[in-house]
Amino acid sequence: MTKPKRYDRIAFVASAGLEAQDAYAQLTKLYGNCTPDEADVVVALGGDGLMLQTLHQNMRTGKPIYGMHRGTVGFLMNEFSTVDLRVRLEAAHVSVIHPLLMRATDVQGAVHIHHAINEVYLFRQTYQVARLKILVDERERMPELMADGIILATPAGSTAYNLSAQGPILPINAALLALTPISAFRPRRWRGALLPNTAYVVIEVLEGEKRPVAAVADHDEVRNVSRVEILSDRSISMRMLFDPGHSLEERILREQFGY
Repeated sequence: MTKPKRYDRIAFVASAGLEAQDAYAQLTKLYGNCTPDEADVVVALGGDGLMLQTLHQNMRTGKPIYGMHRGTVGFLMNEFSTVDLRVRLEAAHVSVIHPLLMRATDVQGAVHIHHAINEVYLFRQTYQVARLKILVDERERMPELMADGIILATPAGSTAYNLSAQGPILPINAALLALTPISAFRPRRWRGALLPNTAYVVIEVLEGEKRPVAAVADHDEVRNVSRVEILSDRSISMRMLFDPGHSLEERILREQFGY
């Protein structure tokens, strides 16, 4: 009896772009296609936006996700090829990531719960600077930050919005989160902090009625928040697959050296 392959059943998903749709047609013709529920692995064809969407959709299934770049930004994707896909899947390295859990309370008292793979960030909704109080593990660490906003990023998200805001790049296996201000006004020289990934972070919005602030977990936005609680959800483990020599660990390390 022939031993079944580890990734015999593949579910392909693709973004709406022409390149991604063409790749989808080629690959499904070569390897077949099944639903994510039936699959051993999900292969995402597109850019980083599709990868985040696919990770969110399969967050609680434990399905490994393998991306191939057929979109715009492809930091989280492998190179595209139609050749020997199952061989590539079986040789791939696994990076395990845990999402952030955001619990945002708005000024009306309604509670909104969302997960984030890259980051949770708060940002001012009007021309007025946001006034924020920061607590870590129920201890006040900054009584007032005046800024456009603030980011709490995972290692997987540290090269995204966090890096654009001059935050640090974190190795994927580092047990850390990056807390990075966005255009800080006061204290002007504060550049953020590195926190353990066990930290319970609370950000309170001061003068929320006068200076409204939105909170965003990846792509889920909550307007007019008064309090945002964030922690790493260790109950969820997502497996991303990368070709040898192109792991997420290697990509993040390369990013720190500017190439």
